[in-house]
Amino acid sequence: MSVPYEATGRTGQKAKTRQALVQATRELLGEGCTPQVEEAAERAGISRTTAYRYFPNQRSLLLAAHPQISPDRLLGDDAPADAVARLDAFMAAFSRYNFAWEPQLRASLRLSLEPEAGRTALRQGRAIGWIEDALRPLRDSHPHIDITALAVAIRSATGIETLIWLVDIAGQSRAEAAETVRRTAQALLAQALPAPKP
Repeated sequence: MSVPYEATGRTGQKAKTRQALVQATRELLGEGCTPQVEEAAERAGISRTTAYRYFPNQRSLLLAAHPQISPDRLLGDDAPADAVARLDAFMAAFSRYNFAWEPQLRASLRLSLEPEAGRTALRQGRAIGWIEDALRPLRDSHPHIDITALAVAIRSATGIETLIWLVDIAGQSRAEAAETVRRTAQALLAQALPAPKP
């Protein structure tokens, strides 16, 4: 059984080299590039040969540069208890998250669309859990509502894919796109709630 290159020898230095390549990749992504391994190596001041020992191809490099933050939830303990206000707070946080990590998320989206991609490590669907957390008050107030199904519907219409379309194709500003997905999320919530009695 072969031992990974980074697990032998000067492991501390190798960890720093790997992190330098990942950081260089994130910087290039932030500048609008989708770097190859050699471009990340050049930015990091590392030889190409060394860089390829860490990342044998662009895909492995971009996987490593994907956002490393994966909190259990995007809302804090001070989030509203009311489902409508709580969803608004979540959508504001979700849009901030998507725009803060937009270059990396765009790169991961490109990778996920490749024919051989399948279900990549980049597309793990953690946002569903975040949305379920935002909808948590409904578990008590409206136990008949399928929270997971509602979360999937909201995610399908409000994620990075939608924001990219709204900005790149529809020509909305990022603020306008964030407002569009907020209204969409609220419309889906309103549709799931029973109609008020006259």
